[in-house]
Amino acid sequence: MGLGHAVLVARDWVDDEPFAVLLGDDIIDADVPCLKQMIDIFERYRAPVVGVMPIDGPEISRFGVIRAEPVEPGVYRVSDMVEKPRPEEAPSNLAIIGRYILTPDIFAELERTQPDIRGEIQLTDAMRALAQKRPFYGYQFKGRRYDCGDKLGFLQATVEFALKHADISRDFRRYLKNLRLEE
Repeated sequence: MGLGHAVLVARDWVDDEPFAVLLGDDIIDADVPCLKQMIDIFERYRAPVVGVMPIDGPEISRFGVIRAEPVEPGVYRVSDMVEKPRPEEAPSNLAIIGRYILTPDIFAELERTQPDIRGEIQLTDAMRALAQKRPFYGYQFKGRRYDCGDKLGFLQATVEFALKHADISRDFRRYLKNLRLEE
């Protein structure tokens, strides 16, 4: 019933604490883990934080997108957001990716959020309502995102992580160099 519904189901485990939501199809390779970077921002501003990255062109319509003003390098105060806008209607090129630090007040907004045309409760809609009531931030994380919900993105992540892995990188490089594709 949508990501918003999935978050709402976790309410009893969260209780009255801030919590993180990490979507498994977004893999982020970073020297400092993306979630750690976001926790630092959360602790500085004591407000919800979503991970964002710039996306240009028509691909922006696959994401939630924020309207925001910069408050420091890589940190934005969110004034609005929209789920999967048409490219010409996107409020910026800053797309929300699968990393969130939320506060328990999101649950009341999720309960009020009406299902969309597909019957799904959109987390973006609830966050949008919450951003009208309290400070809310976007953070442009440092690192590389792989979209493992996409076949090509999954393969790119697999190859690049394998090439960085000390135990197998040498043998895997050899395999790739010797790979012969049948025509």
